[in-house]
Parts: sequence; structure tokens; C-alpha cells
Amino acid sequence: MATVLSVSGSPSVTSRTARLLRHLDRRLMAQGHEVIPLDVRTIPAEALLGADFRHPAILETTALFDRADGVVIGTPVYKAAYSGLLKSLLDLLPQHALAGKTVLPLATGGTTAHVLAIDYALRPVLSSMGAAHIVQGRFTLDKDIVVGDDGSLTVTQGAAEALAQVVDQFSDALGSRPALLAAAG
Repeated sequence: MATVLSVSGSPSVTSRTARLLRHLDRRLMAQGHEVIPLDVRTIPAEALLGADFRHPAILETTALFDRADGVVIGTPVYKAAYSGLLKSLLDLLPQHALAGKTVLPLATGGTTAHVLAIDYALRPVLSSMGAAHIVQGRFTLDKDIVVGDDGSLTVTQGAAEALAQVVDQFSDALGSRPALLAAAG
């Protein structure tokens, strides 16, 4: 099927966002997709903060974006926007790093006051980077993502159903990607 790059823009080692993405990655793999996880926090800070476009880690990350058919972008919401760590990475990628790609934006946060962050902060950036198709995203409240003492993840039923729906729509869009590319010429 398709190659999916699953990007966590969370700076936290114990991130609910990253754990949720890895949970959703398993659903995509079960549907036959190859999933490549990327935690932006593992990219050297000197490369991100120094805007070192030629740093080997940035070149490797750019190659991962090139290789992907689809990209899942997950971020915690801070101050009504996506994380600064994610912004640092997106700023270093080529302007059209998402050209021809199907993208699923996901966000997590502590309050429903941030539910529009996907549409008003993240979606315009993804669009400006040339995404061929940005599927409906999903905002998930932190309280709906429960991490057990053993590191296991449980997503409340309503949130799990909503996430499954957007992941399945993303997977379906990836399946129709060859037809979209052929139609685009």
C-alpha cells in the first residue's frame, strides 16, 4: 500500500501526542501501510534552532518526507497553535515538501478552546507546503488519552471512535492516491 510518515511535534519524552500517534500507526499498519515514525524532539536542537538546512539530520528528515506517500502530523496545542518544535522543523523543509502528499493533521490539548487550532494554525501551513489532499483532522482532549503506569495507552471510547474514523478516511485517501496523481497529470 502506501508509505506513511507519522510525525510527532511534541517536545515531551512522555508525550500523550506521540503515544497517540504510535497507537494510530498500528491501525495504519494493520491496513497494510508502511509507517515510519518520526519524533521531532529526536532531531538535534542545534540543527533545528540554528536553521541548519545542511545538517545530516535535516537532510535525512527531508528524505523521509520525500519518500512518504502520506504524512500524519500530530502536535500538542500550545497558545492556540501547533508546537514551536514542529514549526522549527516545517520551516527547514523545502517549500513544497508536501507536494503530492495526503496529510492527516491531529492535535491534542487540555481544553476545547483549542479545537480550531488545526484549521486556523496548522492547515494553512500544510496547504502552503503543497499538500495534495489534507483530510479532515481531529483534535483530542488530553483527558481522553490515558497513559497507564506501565506505559500502555487507553483512549476513551468516543475519542477512539472519532480517531478511527479520521484514520480510516486518511487510509482510504491514500488508496485513491494513484488515481488523484493520474488525474493531476
